[in-house]
Amino acid sequence: MEYSKVTPAIVDELKAIFGERNVLTDPEKLEAYASDEAGKQWLHMPEVVVKAENEDQIVQLMKLANREHVPVTPRGAGSGLAGSCVPVYGGIVLSMEKMNRILEIDEVNMVAVCEPGVVTNDLCKAVADKGLFYAGYPMSVEESYIGANVVTNAGGAKVVKYGSTRSHVLGIECISATGEKLVLGGKRRKETSGYSLLQLMVGSEGTLAVVTKVIINLTVPPNMTVDLLVPFANFDDAVKASSNVIRTTKVYPITMEFMDIFSVKTTVEHLKLPAFPAQDQAAAYLLFTLEGKNQDELDELAEKAGTACLDMGALDVFVASTKTESDKLWTVRQQMPSVVLEKFPHMLAGDVVVPRSEVAEFIVKARDIMTKYPDLQLFFFGHIGDGNIHPNILDKESRSNQAWIEYSEKVYGELCMLGAQMGGTVSGEHGIGLGKKHVLSQALGEYPIALMRGIKEVFDPNGILNPGKIFDLK
Repeated sequence: MEYSKVTPAIVDELKAIFGERNVLTDPEKLEAYASDEAGKQWLHMPEVVVKAENEDQIVQLMKLANREHVPVTPRGAGSGLAGSCVPVYGGIVLSMEKMNRILEIDEVNMVAVCEPGVVTNDLCKAVADKGLFYAGYPMSVEESYIGANVVTNAGGAKVVKYGSTRSHVLGIECISATGEKLVLGGKRRKETSGYSLLQLMVGSEGTLAVVTKVIINLTVPPNMTVDLLVPFANFDDAVKASSNVIRTTKVYPITMEFMDIFSVKTTVEHLKLPAFPAQDQAAAYLLFTLEGKNQDELDELAEKAGTACLDMGALDVFVASTKTESDKLWTVRQQMPSVVLEKFPHMLAGDVVVPRSEVAEFIVKARDIMTKYPDLQLFFFGHIGDGNIHPNILDKESRSNQAWIEYSEKVYGELCMLGAQMGGTVSGEHGIGLGKKHVLSQALGEYPIALMRGIKEVFDPNGILNPGKIFDLK
């Protein structure tokens, strides 16, 4: 795909639209917008960055970009792991960082209305102050933006009970690639009005339109909860125990996480935290949260869950008896992805989903695949309760950035295809972005990709909005 360069005349027009303070051209400042958490090896420099403060500016931007045939890459906090906000073709990065207001918390309709740059954790705290609860909870909750969660259909620890971001989006306002405003959904909870353009936008990774407002469903807070940390000496026992807990208690935990010992030790040591219980004996851990209506019910569920784990070979069951203890456990799990990415620049943070019944077999087969690659280290963590496993591969050699990209894509493609062949899919929450488009077409086949290209062409006839993501344009 060929695009025009950003000329000085275009920069002048951008300054007239956004104001000079909101237009960045200094290479040192541009570099902060050239990659995401997937790593610097995926870096592509933008030619200019603009910071939107309102939707009218975005309308003008898209009309300018179409006229000049310049690519526009929308960007949230840059906390993604698939390169979805990396400006592959240079051009203009559209930062949403200044559109960061919670516009309304409607307690009657139990919804929140937000601009796309609202930090997820800020929304969680604001609605909690009103006695309400936002159940969408990606692991990047303290950094990620609501708008980016929507366009990547972010998941996280609570999907096992509450579903991914898609389950919580009631309405979206957005600006199409040609500068037209779309108002989709609203505060209502039912709609049968033709094709769901609202759901089409969720997970579209900024390739169809720029989200300017989101209406989020709220609910009541959970009842009393308790966190359990369960170490296992045997890797496979931990995986099998996760299903046994659900069968035994007959309830879905709010969360159920899986962490291997390499992930735990690396994170604990890096954060200078006390060692996990049984850390010198464990090969893996389960960490999960149970909910009960009262203390008696909670105690009964915890006992059943703990017994189910012990029956499957758990070394012990540790109950977090205070909020401080719970926070320490969850700090390790939440910080795990960013810690390993910081420590190991050549690390591909993976994301594969299989039916929960296939998780144990997937991990066994993934480890078998990796015996062909002794120069790589494979380690796991993830949301085992919903079958969303993060098999991560680490470079044990000193490859160049480009060599690592090519090699890791090849190897990871095998792991993704394994998941797809077992009834899963190549991504559950990270998205496709730049990093997985090579394997998406293998997993889905050409006809579904052709349909996606057709949808893209309808919304974005000039192919200027976040090009190079999900699939290549023809």
